[in-house]
Amino acid sequence: MAPRAGLAENRKRALIGAALLEISERGSLEVTVAQIARRAGVSPALAHHYFGGKDDLILATMRHLLTRFRVDVVARLKAAGTPRERISAILRASFGPEQFDDSTVNTWLTFYTWALSSPGAARLLSVYHRRLRRNLVHAFRDLTGRAEAERIAGALGAYIDGVYLREVLRSGPPDAGAAVAGLEHYVDMELAQAENQKISGVGAP
Repeated sequence: MAPRAGLAENRKRALIGAALLEISERGSLEVTVAQIARRAGVSPALAHHYFGGKDDLILATMRHLLTRFRVDVVARLKAAGTPRERISAILRASFGPEQFDDSTVNTWLTFYTWALSSPGAARLLSVYHRRLRRNLVHAFRDLTGRAEAERIAGALGAYIDGVYLREVLRSGPPDAGAAVAGLEHYVDMELAQAENQKISGVGAP
């Protein structure tokens, strides 16, 4: 990478990091490009040059978080040897250290609210939900059958969103271990039920 290109990428990363902190601290999108640029140590003009307006910078911040999540999921899935391990890999990625910290949790809640009025944000969240569901269905399918895999994946995705929402209202630092343990317990109950259905001949193919 050329030196100038490398400098530009560093500045973009600094602006995205600054946007995360500004949004998290305020708990809303009532931030300006100038405030974000000041925190990143660059001029507002340069921030506009790299990202355009504030909405473009915030969408870039969302894409950054989703890319980090996707990279973590892929890495964990590659290390998983069984369908059950694949499920655990997805859960641990959902509550990994780069996803489940104070600033990121607060920022995600703000993004969800923004998606109600921003088509761009809504599209990005839709991409996230589709990918999460697809990965979960693939992991559950061999253990439960397709129909049950679809049902459990939908419920588990809602469970994950609910844990993030509850975390915003809770005092103290995020407890990823407790979050994953609760989800794993739910998965075990669903898998036990699916196994019982297979034994009794009720389970869907």
